[in-house]
Amino acid sequence: MWNERPQEKAFSSLREKSLREPPVQPALIEAVQRNSIGQDLGFQPGDKLLSINGIQPRDLIDYKYLIAEEQLELEVLDDDDKLHKIQLDKNLDDDLGLVFKEVLFDGLKQCNNHCSFCFIDQQPKGHRNTLYLKDDDYRMSFLYGSYLTLTNLRQKDWQRIEHQRLSPLFVSVHSTDSSLRAKLLKNNRAGLIMQQIKWFSERKLQLHAQIVVCPDLNDSDNLEKTLNDLYLYAQGDWPTVLSAAVVPVGLTRFRPSDDSLKPVDKECAKKVIQLVETLQKSYQSSIGRRFAWLSDEWYLLSHQPLPSRLEYEDLPQEENGVGSIRSFLENMEKATSKLPEKISKKKNCSWVVGKLVETALCPIAERMNQIEGLSLKLFGLKSPYWGKENVVTGLLTGQDIITGLKDKELGEELLLPSIMLKHGEPTFLDDMTVETVEKTLKITIRIISSPDDFVKTLIKG
Repeated sequence: MWNERPQEKAFSSLREKSLREPPVQPALIEAVQRNSIGQDLGFQPGDKLLSINGIQPRDLIDYKYLIAEEQLELEVLDDDDKLHKIQLDKNLDDDLGLVFKEVLFDGLKQCNNHCSFCFIDQQPKGHRNTLYLKDDDYRMSFLYGSYLTLTNLRQKDWQRIEHQRLSPLFVSVHSTDSSLRAKLLKNNRAGLIMQQIKWFSERKLQLHAQIVVCPDLNDSDNLEKTLNDLYLYAQGDWPTVLSAAVVPVGLTRFRPSDDSLKPVDKECAKKVIQLVETLQKSYQSSIGRRFAWLSDEWYLLSHQPLPSRLEYEDLPQEENGVGSIRSFLENMEKATSKLPEKISKKKNCSWVVGKLVETALCPIAERMNQIEGLSLKLFGLKSPYWGKENVVTGLLTGQDIITGLKDKELGEELLLPSIMLKHGEPTFLDDMTVETVEKTLKITIRIISSPDDFVKTLIKG
């Protein structure tokens, strides 16, 4: 709730006016969990939940919030458009077992910034619509840890964040300098970031911060100032800023021309590592934790070894690429700790990863090749599709795989990490399917979901 405190008056002048709220749609039920309350009540896929105790839920958060009552009255529209009113008593923490087709019933809040480094704008046109959605929704941040900028929130959004205690959120800060942040995001509202962080602090709400470093714009002294400004809110028994991730800007050949943006090179990476690691030591000596972390790409780009697993502490930003490779290597160590000396049936296959992580993963391939009867070739591919020599595995496209492996001896099976594919579907970022790649390369593809799956596939088939 804003309450129009003095330091918040600057917000009100920039709030959106006369914009219509998107309509809230009935919550469409996609599935009903077995042995659940919902199944006992007779819910079916295709039913639409209209209200809970007279209130229409706007999203999954509202739904969870509203069903946390002992007595419920539900309004449901079945597949034949017949209205049902259901009353039930339950324990406070009992779930209904309903799975919805969408988690947002009133649509996704889109981004209103125009960042030159936005990855969404650095894609070619003509692919599936979901690739072009600019998510800047605080609810998705709370539910799934996606990053938002706080520039498109209305008063009612701030009130809801406070009322429902939607914390922690994940915020793209980039710079705490108001004019520079407004320039980076091309949005005057972006300059209010420090007032907004103060707002979180006053209400004991928490957030994780992200800084995308653009060489010669928000690196060097500005990066140091940004991290130190955030660190001021990382202290005390109830810190507001729980962690800060520093990631390099990613540029593709499809990006709009902008002479102010430069890719991160080896020398830049070295300087950023030195700066952040120096600050880490200072923060740790003061509050007992490092607070700020570098994404794995910095070390790979500078050809430096990744920090040890302990240096990432509890991996607060693993999903943002901070320690994800180190965590993967740790899990791979566990998965490969007890390997057989040989396998009963000879196997010859290949494993594809992004060029950027090839060196880090070479020891794993070497370890597997010590097993008698197993031959594993590791291919670290660049991405002509994105125009990037060094690319992480998740950005490899179907066309990249075909181009990089054409005329190569691949064996009888090709292993691809599931991170390359659209969630739940065998489709790459360029909309090419796994089947198309299989037919083109004339090889069977096996999708690998985890280190355990990787080892099991190689040993047992």
